[in-house]
Amino acid sequence: MTGTGAEARSSRGMFRSLRVRNFRLYASANLVSLIGTWMQRIGQDWLVLQLSGDSGVALGVVTSLQFAPGLVLGMYGGVLADRYPKRPLLVVTQALMGVIALALGLLVITGHVQLWHVLAFAAALGVVSSIDLPVRQSFVSEMVGPDLLTNAVGLNSTVFNGARLVGPAVAGLLIGASSGGTGPAFLINAGSFAFTIAALLGMRAAELFPSPPVARARGQLRAGLAYTWSRPDLVLALSLAFLVGTFGLSTQVTIALMARQEFHLGASAFGLLTTFFAVGSLTGALLSARRNSRPKEGFLVLALVVLGSCCVVAGLMPGYAWFAAALVPMGAAAMMFTVANNGFVQLGADPQMRGRVMALYFVCLTGGLPIGSPLIGWIGEHLGAPWAFVLSGGLLVVAGLCAAAWLSRSTRARQLAEERTTVGRSPIGAG
Repeated sequence: MTGTGAEARSSRGMFRSLRVRNFRLYASANLVSLIGTWMQRIGQDWLVLQLSGDSGVALGVVTSLQFAPGLVLGMYGGVLADRYPKRPLLVVTQALMGVIALALGLLVITGHVQLWHVLAFAAALGVVSSIDLPVRQSFVSEMVGPDLLTNAVGLNSTVFNGARLVGPAVAGLLIGASSGGTGPAFLINAGSFAFTIAALLGMRAAELFPSPPVARARGQLRAGLAYTWSRPDLVLALSLAFLVGTFGLSTQVTIALMARQEFHLGASAFGLLTTFFAVGSLTGALLSARRNSRPKEGFLVLALVVLGSCCVVAGLMPGYAWFAAALVPMGAAAMMFTVANNGFVQLGADPQMRGRVMALYFVCLTGGLPIGSPLIGWIGEHLGAPWAFVLSGGLLVVAGLCAAAWLSRSTRARQLAEERTTVGRSPIGAG
């Protein structure tokens, strides 16, 4: 281990992972790239509304197409992450996502874009992302090592939400300044991938902490599933991730509908609402970065209930300003749950299984979006956008309370089993 790495691993503080050069290089480049990604997300949602006549269902469908490939390919991405060096894989996936953004941007700029183009490119992005995501998430531990993993996951989320704070607002202003044109947002995102690729190529290989590669063999996908199923703690974390992914992460759909239908406002107001949500998410990520140990199961359940309650409250807000304010605690709750759950799963998984377990985690987290996004879009379109928040949040609260009851019974059952074991081992006739 290098001196820099040793110093980082023994240091304390919220930003201690940034003492590791490779992670610092990656995080700074990732901030630029993610600003572009958020600009594209705002541009894509607004473009869909323009091309579909403000259809909430169309907005949900494009979100579904972007995440549906992960249901099929996500676990294979995890197998690749465990089998091959992660850094070269990331260079390829980042380059492909840049090409997709460039192609869509050129179609918009030239005036040839149609709704089916957006749907097709969303699906293509979903295919590449299903490989990129598990590889990228499991690569974090290779940059910083296991001792700094929880902090690095929190800082990674801080970078993600720092970009979320800037990207939507910039995209909204850019779209407004160009009279609704979304092309520049896609082109800027295409160029931003160059920063991440340069950072990956500029890392010092000797300072990485690579996991031992898993040799190519039959049944590796089934082995990952069996390993996860044998761990009740991981099953709980993945189940909660599925619920949040299905009913709690469709904010781009619900916020867009609130801005356009409920408040009758434009792209700049939509971008500003997303920025308020990002302020909360950034706060939640910074608080999460202070954690030094693996989160407890009870914290995950509590965070789920709080998130659901915040969704209900946001849907009941009477006006734009009140709604914007309610998005801040909602964003904080969502981020504290996702960061805690991510760290819980990564630290709980065996290193040689981490890629496959993380792939399954993200299949659960994003796999519900193809179900939840069109459903929530339909509710917002036919019952009103506030109902999309109230009903989805209510479902999360009920699910969290059920999970709390199950966890309580499981804990009590383990305690009783331990007590019986202790009594059974006591010497007969002692004293």
